[in-house]
Parts: sequence; C-alpha cells; structure tokens
Amino acid sequence: MLVALGFLMVITFMVLIMTKRMTPLLALIIVPTAFGLFAGAGFGLGDMIMDAIKSMSGTAALLMFAIMYFGLMIDVGLFDRLVAGIQKLVGNDPAKIIMGTALLTAVISLDGDGSTTFIVVTAALLPIYQRLGLSPVVLTCVAGLTNGTLNIVPWGGPTARAAAALGVEASDVFVPMLPSLGIALVVIGIFAWQLGVAERRRMQRERPELWGTAFGGGNITGSSGGTGKGRKGGKTPGGSSIAVLESVATKGDGTEAATLDGTVLDPNRETLRPKLFIFNLILTVAIMVLLVVDVLPLSYLFMIGTAIALVVNFPKVSDQVKMISAHSSEIIAVVSMVLGAAVLTGVLSGTGMVDAMSQWLVTIIPDSLGQYMAVITGLISIPATFFMSNDAFYFGILPVLTEAGAHFGVPAVDMARASITGQPVHMQSPLVPAILLLVSLARVDLGDHHKKVLWRALVVSLVMLVSGVLFGAISMG
Repeated sequence: MLVALGFLMVITFMVLIMTKRMTPLLALIIVPTAFGLFAGAGFGLGDMIMDAIKSMSGTAALLMFAIMYFGLMIDVGLFDRLVAGIQKLVGNDPAKIIMGTALLTAVISLDGDGSTTFIVVTAALLPIYQRLGLSPVVLTCVAGLTNGTLNIVPWGGPTARAAAALGVEASDVFVPMLPSLGIALVVIGIFAWQLGVAERRRMQRERPELWGTAFGGGNITGSSGGTGKGRKGGKTPGGSSIAVLESVATKGDGTEAATLDGTVLDPNRETLRPKLFIFNLILTVAIMVLLVVDVLPLSYLFMIGTAIALVVNFPKVSDQVKMISAHSSEIIAVVSMVLGAAVLTGVLSGTGMVDAMSQWLVTIIPDSLGQYMAVITGLISIPATFFMSNDAFYFGILPVLTEAGAHFGVPAVDMARASITGQPVHMQSPLVPAILLLVSLARVDLGDHHKKVLWRALVVSLVMLVSGVLFGAISMG
C-alpha cells in the first residue's frame, strides 16, 4: 500500500507540473498533503513536515543569501568582464554559446556544490541568452546535465555517501569510473551542440533580420554607440517572459547590432562600482576558497559575505534597503520552493513510504539475477534517486542491495560505482534544492525543464553504466 502510494504520489506530482495543471510550488504542497492524509497520517502530518523543514532550513538560508550575494556582485559589475570574455570566446553563434554553457558548468562543477555552480553559470550566461533571445530552458538543460554528471566527484555527496555506506575508499569508487565520466561528458557535448544548432536554426527562421548582425559575427556591445531602437519583449521557448533584444544600436553604416542596454549587464546602470572591482573579486574568491575548505557553514559564510558586500558597496542605509528589495522576488521564489519540497520529503519519510519503497525494490529482484546485482543497482539508482533523497538511497537501499550482491560474489566497490551512475537523473529531481534554484534563477518552469532534460539525463546515466561495464569498473558477475 505504502509502496504504491509513494510512487503514485511522485508520478502525480510530475504529471501535474509537466502538463501545467498546477504550479510546482502548489503541487509540492497539495499533492503530498493529500496522499499523506490518504495514508492515514492525520494531524501527524504537521510534525512530519516541520521536521523536514527544520532539516532544510540551512539549505533555505544558504540559497537566500547566496542569491542575494551573487545578485549584488552582478549589480556592481563583477561579472561584466567574465561575460565579455565568454562572449568574445564563443561569439554570438547560439551553438557555440550553448557549448560554452556546458564547458563553464563543467569547470565550476568541480567544486562539488550544485547551488554555487548554478548561481555563477546563470549570472554569467543568462544575460547573453536573454540578449540573443535564446531559450533559457536550453541553459537549464545543459547546466543540469553537466552538473549532475560531475556530481560523482569524490568530494561530492553521492560518491562520499556510497563509500561511507559500504566502507570503501571514495577514490576506489571514483578513479575507475573516470573513463565512463569522460564518455558521459562527450555525450553531453553532443547534446549541447545539437541543442545549439536547433537554437541557431530557430533564430534564423524567426529573426532572419538579425542573423547578419547579432548572430552573423557582430558583437554585443557595451553601449549603443548610436541611436538606440527598442525591441518588443516576448516569450522565449519554455514560457519565460523576458525582454528579448530590448535594445539595438544603429551604427555609422546604417546596420543594427544588439547591445546590453536595458539588461542586468547594462553598462550604464547606477549600481556599478568599478573602483571596488578588486575588492569584490577578492571577497568572492575568499568566499569560494572558504566554501571548498569547509571551515564555516555555507549559509553563515554567505550571510557574512552579503553583509560585507552591502556595507562596502552601498554605505547608505537607504541604498542597502533598495538593493535587498531588488532581489526579494528571486529569493522568495527559491526559498518557497525549498520549503515546499520539505512537504514532499516529510510525507515520504514520515509515513514510511521511503522505507517501504526501498524494501520493495530489494524484494522484486529474483535470485537468478544475483550475479548482475551491480548492473541492477545502477538501473535502480536512476529512478530511485529521482524519487528519494541521496541519503535515503545510499544509506537505506544500497547496503541491502550490496549484501544481496555479496552472496553472488559481487564486490562492494563495484556496487558503489554502479550506484553513482544515476546522478544525472537525480540532479533533475524536485527534491534537489539546487535544481529548484537553477530553474528559479533562469525563470524557467520546472515542467518545461523536465520535458527537455529527463530523457537526455536517462541516456547519460545509461551511457555511464554501460561504459563502466565495458571498462571493467562495474562487474557483470
């Protein structure tokens, strides 16, 4: 009963948000509440959900102040040079920009923290996507895929959990999977190029008048340099209402080129602090170093960083209030989604649905397939880590599967390697705060993101699993 309710609850949630029958936030609250009451939790739901909210309060605080901090850094101009450098590297070709998205995400993902990665990637690239009218859903798809795949680094959560749960070394789990990781990244590169080519064709079809200027080799300039002309904003694919090519400049030869006027990277915005560039850069680097060293709680680290950034860049109290208010909508969107996700996780755990689902997954495997337990574990990890947290899977299901595999001579380290291949799919789960942050920052509907990313994430996970078997990292018995 609990098994069926658990899977049905998650499926109902997915259907509602992907068909746009309900917003993700409302679905996160209403669907688990209904299923929890049906499971007989009654007024006990309150305690279950409050326990989950307490456990996620640190994450909510982290996202709140991280959004505010990086938002301030965008306002004061810290990322302007980075965006200009990326734009110079990839030009205005949508295919190259989307390939650059995968590359930038891969580099930043090496810190092992998805939230930080998504904040930096959207800060650097979303203005370029908006300026050229590219679909922000493509950004979330490529960034989510890349980060989810690199989530298996030893200092990331999944590999560390698998190693701890099975008593093996994290390096023994990760190093033999390097060839599989490399192949998975190549597959992501192919997906990124295909998405880029599709965006290029769409822009050639929908905005042919701009192909010879903005997309055909012209640069996005920092200021108009001529008479600015307005462009009407519109909706990009994926449903995000943003200003697309809001401003163009008429150059001396009579041609038009896109500018950054009117965007968050407007070169004439009042919040720019060019004289404090070095200070803001040092402050940001210091925060990133402390984040990796892990000497302070991340939420407190960004609290301190935000306070320092506000005091130094905006000494007047009125300006500080104004800057905090400027980022309130993004903060509310993200934090409310995290707290809404706590309702889903609280019901899954508090009603015993997660435990029942774990036990059911183990019991349905026949003894005749025992020698293939590592491969089976990899296949199970794909849906299991989407429907439940990494903690529930690695500390609840994996040890039981490993014990069963041991009876058939399957090494524990092979089971651990197979278990991390589901991470590209896991990262897209609504239970992962980082992906909620990504879609909120990019102003993308979670259902639209899932439509584009889930089947690609499934392909990447299967590629990692199959290549792991072919390279001998995952045993076939």
